[in-house]
Amino acid sequence: MPPSTNKELLVGIMVGTTGISLLLLWYRKIRKPKTAMNVPTFLSLGNTVDSMTWQDEVHHGQGAAAIFQARQIQILEKLNELLTNVEELKSEIRVLKEAIPKLEEYIHGELGGKTPAHKISPQHRARKRRLATVQSSGTSNSSEEAESEGGYITANTDTEEQSFPVPVALNTHIEELKLDALLQKVDNLRTNESSKMESFELLCDYKEKFRDEIEFIWRFARAYGDMYELSTNTQEKKYYANIGKTLGEKAITRAPMNGHCHLWYAVLCGCVSEFEGLQNKINYGYRFKEHLDKAIQILPEEPFLYYLKGRWCYTVSKLSWIEKKMAATLFGKIPSSTVQEALQNFLKVEELHPGFSKSNYMFLAKCYMDHQQTDSAMKFCHLAMLLPCVTKEDKEAQKEVKKISTFLKR
Repeated sequence: MPPSTNKELLVGIMVGTTGISLLLLWYRKIRKPKTAMNVPTFLSLGNTVDSMTWQDEVHHGQGAAAIFQARQIQILEKLNELLTNVEELKSEIRVLKEAIPKLEEYIHGELGGKTPAHKISPQHRARKRRLATVQSSGTSNSSEEAESEGGYITANTDTEEQSFPVPVALNTHIEELKLDALLQKVDNLRTNESSKMESFELLCDYKEKFRDEIEFIWRFARAYGDMYELSTNTQEKKYYANIGKTLGEKAITRAPMNGHCHLWYAVLCGCVSEFEGLQNKINYGYRFKEHLDKAIQILPEEPFLYYLKGRWCYTVSKLSWIEKKMAATLFGKIPSSTVQEALQNFLKVEELHPGFSKSNYMFLAKCYMDHQQTDSAMKFCHLAMLLPCVTKEDKEAQKEVKKISTFLKR
């Protein structure tokens, strides 16, 4: 409501109440003696104006008009205060509306690569020390240059050096590689858990040269997922997840028919969801499933995809009624799956790649335990125990397998 409208409203109220006052005075003069006129009491305005009757005021003779006018002033003051509060509220709403687009820009900048100094990873600082040897070959720009495009971070400053413990540099000698040779070397390094960081750093060194190559982009997103798994620091894990997801988005946009792009985008959506609230977790869950299904259509012989889908099915089958209801309320549909669907996916993994992982055997044991097939559950517990513990996931699966075995032997 504009200020001019407020003034017109107040003037109207004053004129109206003055007219009522004159009408009451005229009526008091012509009314019969001892005739009482009962008027409904006023409703309290902020507990300031008390209830009263017109009859009591009339009996006060000449003082009635003065009392009534005083009441008018009180009411007008309250109305003015109310209108002022409404204007202040409208002003605050206007400020909030103006702030929302800026907030969106800030979040986009955070996820798009305009990352504050304290979020730069220690691996980038290690790479900074090694870039002196790389710059001569033209594979990278200056490490002091702050640049962001599609999640590629190159900013390194003295402030960042103090943010995290400085790791030991792994690749002390960088050779000039062509794309095919680079990708093969990266894939070979990644087969060894202890070399995943080296694989990530190698990709960092070549990101300026091959940043537009789709085979490079999805591997770089995958490497950020590896660093997420290797890191034990919450802020670092969040950093790796967000940058990796941004790279995954770039990959699926440029190559919508590449199954690896959908696979690693789905994985990184799952990583990001760990730091989100309930609504975003559910949203990322749907996104994870959507891109996982696309990846399976394109890469039907990839066992890792069926392992991930099996885990999704198993998790959804264990959702409580209230959790499913929340999902339906937020998104209009209820995620549904069964332990049997999960079992079929885990068996598909074993069919495509026998002994794929300790975790796959562990989930097979869980599914059979839920179906009360003790012998089959014990069989996969035994197979899981035979596989070595290499990754963090293997160690967690080992603990869970021991618990299942103990339970089944009771």
